[in-house]
Amino acid sequence: MAASVSFDITSTVDLQEVDNAVNQAQKEIGQRYDFKGATIEIDFNKADSTIGILADDDYKLGAVWEVLQSKMIKRGVPVKNLKLGDKVSAAGSAVRRVVSLQQGIPTETAKAIVKFLKDQGLKKVQATIQAEQVRVSSASKDELQDAMARLRGHDFELELMFGNYRS
Repeated sequence: MAASVSFDITSTVDLQEVDNAVNQAQKEIGQRYDFKGATIEIDFNKADSTIGILADDDYKLGAVWEVLQSKMIKRGVPVKNLKLGDKVSAAGSAVRRVVSLQQGIPTETAKAIVKFLKDQGLKKVQATIQAEQVRVSSASKDELQDAMARLRGHDFELELMFGNYRS
């Protein structure tokens, strides 16, 4: 029997890069003319993997989100892993929104990945869910490469990262 080859599918966010992006966004917002005199707060909580955004109104909240997103993209943080919470009214006319950082693959998404691989008809490929990651194994390296290509082409609303390749 041929040796089994495998790789892991994960989805993580580098919290240090998020912190750097938040700091850059705060610096840019502090220097922009359209934010002069406005109450703007961006709070990054590493322990909860959340970012809290507070602004005077919906327009400024949207502008802050755009600045933050652009900084995240420049720092290589996968924007698909940022989940926007609902807008909540704060004191006065201020608006607050919490952005959650998705660390790991949720169980529903992991099941969708396994089902997707089964539906693709790759006969030698097997996928198993292991905590917050999915391990894909096969006897054929070519089948694994084909599975990776198909996974990259499908949108799971999450940035998939392939690693821990073992032969």
